[in-house]
Amino acid sequence: MKTLSVIQAIVVVAAVHAWGGINPVDLPLPMVGTDGHGHAFPGSTVPFGMVQLSPDTRLDTWDGCSGYHYSDSTILGFSHTHLSGTGCGCMGDVMLMPTVGEVTLDAGSPGKGYASRFSHQNEKATPGYYQVFLETPKVNVELTTTERCGLHQYTFPASDQAHFVLDLVHGIMCKTTESSIKVENHTTISGFRTSEGWGGSRTVYFVMEFSKPFDSFGVECDGQRLTNDLMEAKGKNLKAFVNYHTKADEVVLVKVAISGTSIEGARKNLAAELPGWDFAATRAAAVQQWQKVFNFAEVESFDSHIRSTFYANLYLSCHAPTLFNDVDGTYRGLDQKNHLGNFQNYSTFSIWDIYRAEWPLIAIQQPGRINDMVKSMLAGYQELGQHSTPIWPLWGNETWCMIGYHSVDMITEAYFEGFRDYDAEAAYQAMRDTAMQDRHGLDSYKKLGYVASEPKKGAASKTLEYTINDWTIAKMAETLGHADDAKSFYQRSANYRNLFDRSTGFFRGRKANGEWRSPFAPNTLVNDEYTEADAWQYLFSVQHDVPGMIALHGGEEGFINKLDGLFLADSNFFPFLPDITGMIGQYAQGDEQCHHVAYLYDYVGAPFKTQRRVRQSMASFFDDTPNGHCGNVDCGQMAAWYVFSALGFYPVNPVSGIYAIGSPVVSKAVIHLDSKYFPGREFTVLAKNNSATNIYIQSATLNGKPLNRPWITRAEVTAGGALKLNMGPKPNPDWGSALEFRPPATMPSDFIYPPLPPAANE
Repeated sequence: MKTLSVIQAIVVVAAVHAWGGINPVDLPLPMVGTDGHGHAFPGSTVPFGMVQLSPDTRLDTWDGCSGYHYSDSTILGFSHTHLSGTGCGCMGDVMLMPTVGEVTLDAGSPGKGYASRFSHQNEKATPGYYQVFLETPKVNVELTTTERCGLHQYTFPASDQAHFVLDLVHGIMCKTTESSIKVENHTTISGFRTSEGWGGSRTVYFVMEFSKPFDSFGVECDGQRLTNDLMEAKGKNLKAFVNYHTKADEVVLVKVAISGTSIEGARKNLAAELPGWDFAATRAAAVQQWQKVFNFAEVESFDSHIRSTFYANLYLSCHAPTLFNDVDGTYRGLDQKNHLGNFQNYSTFSIWDIYRAEWPLIAIQQPGRINDMVKSMLAGYQELGQHSTPIWPLWGNETWCMIGYHSVDMITEAYFEGFRDYDAEAAYQAMRDTAMQDRHGLDSYKKLGYVASEPKKGAASKTLEYTINDWTIAKMAETLGHADDAKSFYQRSANYRNLFDRSTGFFRGRKANGEWRSPFAPNTLVNDEYTEADAWQYLFSVQHDVPGMIALHGGEEGFINKLDGLFLADSNFFPFLPDITGMIGQYAQGDEQCHHVAYLYDYVGAPFKTQRRVRQSMASFFDDTPNGHCGNVDCGQMAAWYVFSALGFYPVNPVSGIYAIGSPVVSKAVIHLDSKYFPGREFTVLAKNNSATNIYIQSATLNGKPLNRPWITRAEVTAGGALKLNMGPKPNPDWGSALEFRPPATMPSDFIYPPLPPAANE
């Protein structure tokens, strides 16, 4: 065993002391969410990095969206791009696989192709590092990453038939349309892979270097082996291999840089980020980046598994959006052209998901990235040329996935939070332009005040989400002095009322002629009238105007009864959709529409019910195992919900700057704030007498003064201070229930609501 130096020993002791015995960087956090429907990947990446170097165990099926599923026992290879927890599969570019024995360029099955058996007992994944022993070739694999590069370390057995297979046909739910391989010399291969899949055509350029010159090589195009002296080839189906003689336990390293712009861009990335061959140092640098992430919050809990679950979700919340430019600032735009930006460009924006909690978490935890992410969205608006801010951009493509135009929410929130290193007026005009188009039902929405119902169009969901976006635009217009626009968009933001049927108490679809869509049942029309949901799960989606939503149900008592009904209803829904998981009655923790709902009790004087339901969700659907997520991680939104909820508060409407208080599972959390952006240095949450049964707040103080309202502001958090909660086993109905402690209204004081439509039974 290697002996630590005195200085190294001091560092280790300090880390152990600071983290209560186990540092999060040493925990198997990347495995969380790789089983069940989490759709996470276990490989190495750095926070928001372009490269996700990870094993692929399958290339299809819904639970194979990340390329890996914990239930599998075969690895197909190691590719450099992956999606974290999405409901659509893609990526899996530039796949490398070590083999021993006769060369075969088909994955096949272990012993009959280059695929290999593996065991989780011989697999390890920690932040910035992945290791697995491949049983078929008996090769040990270790992976680590920089932002734009992957570093592989392979330990071979003694063999005169050791190989690497480079498969550019390989891809996760995407098909290669064109590719190129150039053997530049006996240590360097470059090329590209263009594929068609979710969202359109993408090209990934790469430069690959080997630490040991290979003895020989071969290239196969469309199933035909090319002549041995051919150094370059292009085609739809390209594969290559390199050959080695290896000694027992001989190590061969491979470093791979990728780019969305060019091979030369990849070469620049490699030279800048991975000039040497020091695997240990590269891994240490990746780990250090994750250490900075975990330093954001030092948490203690009554259960060590809760602590590791917290850090697993903090880890998962920092996978996307991803960097999408070269080291010199060049990036591929949504117009499929290269641009030189004066900012760090980002892609993989799962906007419909992350505007809810992931974006607010990034704003506190990674504030240095926010301005560049906003600039990326605004650049996308210009490049796309479709009069639309981004919806779901991925690697130079607008996928148009999901509904609403929630990038306007993210930009407005950033502006209100003080991130303003961009032209705010130009941003507003882009937002306004987006809302004034006719695509995706906006034509009927502008004309009728709702999206006219058509089968399989998600019209009711679109209407409700457009009202959120319109309120956001109204806030931005009001702030920038566009009074007429503000009035107009505030009026549009009340359009949710046009779909409320008083006879059923639900939002329902209406046809262009004003008739209600029939037949109707609140647990039906999934992915028809309601996107990935039913009427129950969209009933409470008016985050921007909670008082107006409460009024629809006759006031606070009626609203509480309806919320109770959600959690107590039968969990069945029709037709079945695997996205809808984590059910408590009709509440679905596994998809995003319900993420704020448990916190709505805070708005009607029943915060103890928020505390009960939030704790129930955390205990039932999250843990630190591979099956630790009840639904798709969704580029960090699911994880961000847990991070906020574990700390004890949540942004029901992020633009409002209000955090509703729940029930923390941490006993203590010290949040370290970046003093460059925030006036406070630390915000502490202290939950006295916290336990699995003591879930109810008995009393609270904020900065030493009694806190009787069940909410705090983002400004109070970022100013620094301490929130102290006294916990107990029984509800305290008095805490936070007085009328004067309701969160402030979000509509103008003189706003006049439009009348409700005739009820369906009238």
